[in-house]
Amino acid sequence: MKKIYSDIRQFRGSHYDFGFYQGEELKNSPIIKNRTKQWKTRKARFIIDERSVKEALGPFAPRIWDELAGLRDGLGWTIDDVLKEFGGYRLEYVRSGCSIFTNTDYMIRNYDYHPRTYEGRLMIYQPNDGGYAVIGPSQRITGRMDGMNEKGLAMGYNFIHRKKPGDGFICNMIGRIILERCASVKEAVAMLKEIPHRHSFTYTVLDKNGVTYVVEATPRGVEEYQSNVCTNHFELLKHENRHHLADSYKRMQAINESKGNVTDKYQAFRMMNDLDKGVFSDDYRNWSGTIHTSGYFPKEGKVWFALGGNREPVIFDFKKWMSGERITTTRILGQVDTDLPFAHMY
Repeated sequence: MKKIYSDIRQFRGSHYDFGFYQGEELKNSPIIKNRTKQWKTRKARFIIDERSVKEALGPFAPRIWDELAGLRDGLGWTIDDVLKEFGGYRLEYVRSGCSIFTNTDYMIRNYDYHPRTYEGRLMIYQPNDGGYAVIGPSQRITGRMDGMNEKGLAMGYNFIHRKKPGDGFICNMIGRIILERCASVKEAVAMLKEIPHRHSFTYTVLDKNGVTYVVEATPRGVEEYQSNVCTNHFELLKHENRHHLADSYKRMQAINESKGNVTDKYQAFRMMNDLDKGVFSDDYRNWSGTIHTSGYFPKEGKVWFALGGNREPVIFDFKKWMSGERITTTRILGQVDTDLPFAHMY
């Protein structure tokens, strides 16, 4: 078993200052060193164009460009290098797992991926220059793989495939834009229909009204439907599915068979996080081991978070943080059954 951790970072201020703060913090970190090492062994399959990225962000989240500029100055990099790593536009993405279960009061999400990509950063950010405050784990620094905003909108995405990519944003930047710019499920669905998608993913969204929508998004089209279970296959855009879906259907079946016995939020969390329930995965070498389980409670304004399986969640009161109270916890501890290295650990 490997002991792992996620650091908690809290910031209130402008997007530029947030970017500069992160750049200074990350400058000599394992995350940057590991990312630099990865580019020595693989070739970029995309084109970085500063003007295109800035124009693409403009209609959806223009202030994120300021955050990228802050990262550039904090790291002492060129803007091209920042966009290659953190721009969130026209980048490749490899396969992963992930499972989501919701009801009217919560979203419980298992994030399944390869350890070497995991940054171990739970970000809590309140901008003062536009956009909603958001709590959620980072992916590629500027992106969010799941989270909840001050309006009570919760979001998580699940990988489908990266065949036939288009010019557009990758999943984690789309997640960040949704959380920072949308106040409701209705607004999130509308945004997902408008924003350009690089790859094919599902986005599950829940707000204080208690209705969950799953949005199936590809570079070629977007469809939505109501459901409280989502894994790694499309239900509507079936022609877009991968050929090997046994694991996705297996996890969906495990949730559907167990959810009838779930009577409260803690049991829901246990269904997703316990090693013996059939949803939590330890297949880390194949890019689909569960690294964290997160719980978002829009009506309460609280977040639960656990690293690894069979863990009790660390509880954050986001509503109190929004009223000015600082979170005193600085690190979340956990363990996973793998010897693979994590991006944020030496």
